[in-house]
Formats: sequence, C-alpha cells, structure tokens
Amino acid sequence: MGYMEKATFGAGCFWGVEAAFRQVKGIVSTAVGYSGGHFPNPTYKDVCTGKTGHAEVVQVEYDPATVSYEDLLKVFWENHDPTTLNRQGPDVGAQYRSAIFFHTPQQEAAAKSSKEKMQAAYKNKIVTEITAASEFYPAEDYHQQYLEKRGLAHCSIP
Repeated sequence: MGYMEKATFGAGCFWGVEAAFRQVKGIVSTAVGYSGGHFPNPTYKDVCTGKTGHAEVVQVEYDPATVSYEDLLKVFWENHDPTTLNRQGPDVGAQYRSAIFFHTPQQEAAAKSSKEKMQAAYKNKIVTEITAASEFYPAEDYHQQYLEKRGLAHCSIP
C-alpha cells in the first residue's frame, strides 16, 4: 500500500453517506464526525443544537492509486441533493449542509470544477460550500458504521 490521502464531505446525515463511501474500492477507512465549526470537541448533542457551526461529515482515507478524488466527488454528488440549503430530506439544519472540505489545492480545484460541471444537471443552484478542511472531530463510537452495525448497509445496485 502506497501513500494514502484524506477526503472530507458533508452531505446530510452522515450514516448514509458513510455507507455509500464504504462500498467504494480504494477506500481504506471511513469515519463520521464533525467539521467546519467553531466549538472544540463537540458532541452529537452539541452539533444538533445548530450552535456549533459544524457539519456532519464523513472523512475517508483512500488510496489515490486505486480511486481518484474525482471518483469520490462523483459518489458525493450522487448521494445527496446539493441544491437544498441546510437540509437533506427530513433532516434540517446547518449541520446537514452540503459541503466539501478540501485537504490540498488539487482537491480544491477538482471540487470547484466538479461543482461547475454538476450545476448543468440541476435546475436549482447548487449550494454546496467548498472550504479548507478544518479540525475533524470523530463522532461518538455508536455513530461509526451505524447502518452497517444494524445490518442496513447493503449495496442496492441491481
């Protein structure tokens, strides 16, 4: 195994997003947590108040020799609606915002270019924010691989 890279995405409730990324070949590990806020060591309860500024995110570690950052962006776009501000389905609040937290200038450029290309597929404006990765706080243990632990993570592709 060569050099691993990190990628961080916010796309609504982190359970489903994590399950989607865990299906991808080349992803070495995933963790759900909180990023983009201004409150140190937030708990799930803190983040749910909407006052910490954090987004629910999935941080993935991946092997760039096997899967490209562009491929990961594709998974990100396909697994949520990037045109709903601070909302995914029934989940409403800034912690559910659509966000890409980049770790390198290459990721930033790829994310911006990908967002522009994706805009053509949507009538409404894409509201995804693209910002530099800030401190990542892992969520409580019971949130990690949440759907998998409950036997709900299965590939639904026919």
